Amino acid sequence: ANRTSKGKSMTASNHDALWLAILQEAELAVRDEPLLASFLHMTVLRHGTLEDVLAFHLSSKLASAVMDARALMELFREAFAANPAIVDAVRADITACYERDPACDSYSTPLLYFKGFHALQSQRVTHWLWQEGRKTLAYFLQNRISEVMGADIHPAARIGHGVMLDHGTGIVVGETAVIGNNVSILQGVTLGGTGKDHGDRHPKVGDGVLIGANTSILGNIRIGDCSKVGAGSVVLDDVPAHCTVVGVPARVVAQLCPGTPALDMDQRV
Repeated sequence: ANRTSKGKSMTASNHDALWLAILQEAELAVRDEPLLASFLHMTVLRHGTLEDVLAFHLSSKLASAVMDARALMELFREAFAANPAIVDAVRADITACYERDPACDSYSTPLLYFKGFHALQSQRVTHWLWQEGRKTLAYFLQNRISEVMGADIHPAARIGHGVMLDHGTGIVVGETAVIGNNVSILQGVTLGGTGKDHGDRHPKVGDGVLIGANTSILGNIRIGDCSKVGAGSVVLDDVPAHCTVVGVPARVVAQLCPGTPALDMDQRV
């Protein structure tokens, strides 16, 4: 597969184009940095599919004294095989990082090095476990993901595809939160509740939303499609679609804004 220029999507008709690009990037990296040859062969080049790479890489990171890497790798493979939508979302998330993050110059970069990406893909597996009724194991992995990757995302939270958790550090997502498709979330963001009540109590984030760093969005509120939340804001009320909000508490500062903020990544308000 030919490498694409920055900002251009891979050919949608070739489902293997992304995987072939990652293989090519790993081969070039081995040539350019021999010290990483063993790492790249172990994590990428010896595997036959993107799913196998991800299962190996995540299980290696999340392994502990009480849960070894081999058991975790088989669990990840089981999840990917049982729910192919997870792998489709993985591909969309890699592409999102490549197209939106100026620090991401290859498709293999988020796969190998971005802990926000790793936390998100691990949560996709815990969500599958939650839906299968395996809640104890889902909770165990949620705790481990938080310890290793610095993001605490409840297994029950529903997350769409094409999502970028930029940096990932300090992100907290509650049990009944919903994140739509093609959303970008920066570090330190909380999608939380407002008290001890049970039930539906966390934010619902629409498609195309950009949430700036260190933002808190609290309660069962709706963040409308293609809206932008400025860094450091505290959002306590619904945000209309195509609006920009900022402040403590957040207020609307722009309406009927064109474009898709999550894709544009323009964090100015």
